[in-house]
Amino acid sequence: MNGISDADVANELMRLARVIARHNQLYHANDAPEISDAEYDALVRRNAELEAAFPHLIRPDSPSQKVGHEIAASPLGKVAHEVRMMSLDNAFSDEEVEEFAARVRRFLNLAADAEVMMTAEDKIDGLSCSLRYENGQLVRAATRGDGQVGEDVTPNAAHIADIPQVLRGDVPAVFEIRGEVYMAKADFLALNAAQEASGDKVFANPRNAAAGSLRQKDASVTAARPLRFLAHGWGAASEVPSETQFEMMQCIAGWGVPVSPLLVRCASVAAMTAHYRAIQAARPDLPYDIDGVVYKVDRLDWQERLGFVAKAPRWAIAHKFPAERAETVIEAIDIQVGRTGKLTPVGRLRPVLVGGVTVTNVTLHNRDEIGRLGLRIGDRVVLQRAGDVIPQVVDNLTRDEVRAAYAFPAQCPECGSEAATQDDEVDVRCSGGLVCPAQRTERLKHFVSRGALDIEGFGEKTIAEFFAAGWLESPADIFRLHRRRAEIALREGWKDKSVDNLLAAIEAKRAPDAARLLFGLGIRHVGAVTARDLLKRFVSLADLRAVAEKSKAGDNEAAAELASIDGVGPVVAAALGDFFHELHNIAVWDDLLSEVAPPPYVVETKASAVAGKTVVFTGKLETMSREEAKAQAEMLGARTAGSVSAKTDLVVAGPGAGSKLKQAAALGIEVIDEAAWADIVGKAG
Repeated sequence: MNGISDADVANELMRLARVIARHNQLYHANDAPEISDAEYDALVRRNAELEAAFPHLIRPDSPSQKVGHEIAASPLGKVAHEVRMMSLDNAFSDEEVEEFAARVRRFLNLAADAEVMMTAEDKIDGLSCSLRYENGQLVRAATRGDGQVGEDVTPNAAHIADIPQVLRGDVPAVFEIRGEVYMAKADFLALNAAQEASGDKVFANPRNAAAGSLRQKDASVTAARPLRFLAHGWGAASEVPSETQFEMMQCIAGWGVPVSPLLVRCASVAAMTAHYRAIQAARPDLPYDIDGVVYKVDRLDWQERLGFVAKAPRWAIAHKFPAERAETVIEAIDIQVGRTGKLTPVGRLRPVLVGGVTVTNVTLHNRDEIGRLGLRIGDRVVLQRAGDVIPQVVDNLTRDEVRAAYAFPAQCPECGSEAATQDDEVDVRCSGGLVCPAQRTERLKHFVSRGALDIEGFGEKTIAEFFAAGWLESPADIFRLHRRRAEIALREGWKDKSVDNLLAAIEAKRAPDAARLLFGLGIRHVGAVTARDLLKRFVSLADLRAVAEKSKAGDNEAAAELASIDGVGPVVAAALGDFFHELHNIAVWDDLLSEVAPPPYVVETKASAVAGKTVVFTGKLETMSREEAKAQAEMLGARTAGSVSAKTDLVVAGPGAGSKLKQAAALGIEVIDEAAWADIVGKAG
């Protein structure tokens, strides 16, 4: 990630959030994907890699924070999941599987060579479904939806032979079995042949066929389709009668619900990857489509300790099969200007089919990347849709041909201003600033985007239209559009209802979430997660501004306070100070706050003795990892810091605590041991 600036990363994360959200809608809600699973996985992978390298830029609408897609109005009805249906993080190499196992050991504070038994099973490419049984009787079946709310498909599921209406044997009073509804390859081909013969819709793949068949309003249509079900886990349960993942899956099989015949236990990463290769080799002969292998920590008590991050469990990962490559020709190179002025080259491709998806363009990143690959218009290139960028040029097959090198523009294509590199960056940027219409409109788009203010119906087209009309210069102007209601209603494509809907959506954001507002301003280095971390500490925007101004003015205590916040550090502290030192920024800030009134920032947490306090962990923790301890503190409403200061309320010290312990004693700060911390956690409400 060397040479990539925060602003450019924020731009790319914003683009990825939009693109992935669109494909989630197409895949989960419409059953009409436009890209392959491999390409989708690679988009998500790129997003994850950027977030791992730039955690302070994680957006509230990040794909890593969401599962599936929100369920819109549905004739099937909505169902709230008692236990959220999670997604899975992905691995694409043996090394990433090794790192997953190492990460589990680190979190659990285990020795590097400690045995961690895992289960491994094939990952079916189907539609996720949760089956709720009460006293052994099926009472509800629901799709995953966005993980929290799904669609009620109970009447439809009743027609799937693999889903028993009554479980066998002694079962818990309440137990939700989760798995995949799928269609076998042979059944899919037969269905499509029948659909084509009758002139009806032909499905793109078995997953689409299964999803479309299960989500029918008329259950008799579902009954006529050959759907199957395979369990891979569970949700809400009044009792979990076994202590391991493997044993629980055997229980589920014993109750009469099919589980994968390829499910095994593995005592090492070598055994896991060996099973992966065996399944990969058998993949063409399996009766159903799969796209990888899923590994899960076997011990359920360890699963509970590991918990979850955003949308996925820490105790499981999907080892995906590799994507395909293809060759094509770069027919043109266009330059796009982002909100920070970065000039991003985009290769326009001769359309090429890769894994059933037509690819027509590829981002080329920056001038240096073009030079590294020796790219020119007319070159024949190799594309890959899994890895760093999706799609990505991985090789130039004609770089040795004698032709002139591509000349990267020295002027901004939007405003004609000089374009050059700045400081030690590799990116070429427009020097026009707010004079450049691309930058100004991109900043406004960022402000209203889902991760920021999330103003419904205020899309890129509307911003471009109102900007061209001279109505939008800064974020505050958005909240003055009600004065132009009559003018908007007279414009082509606008009607009274659409104008009223837009203005109502704007008015609904008069008291916005403070963290979203802060992120929406596009302050350099202040991403969505950093904005939340800052407001967890300072609660109000006014307090944050005051500390940032003091820090810029040379107040060492204020600078240290900013830099001590986890995920912030001196770079972000300096960026905040610079922002509030610039008169134009202050004018934009004050103007905006004259129109909106964000309430104090509040984080929902458990009631505890440390809520609202700042905690520092030091020394070696013996019963948990530092990561687990910080996760506990956040759950209890506490803030964690990396250093001890006068703002610290509590120090949790393990063996080997050094200078931080001495500093706490000098400042009279309360110090407790790990056992006392565990007692605080245990008593939390």
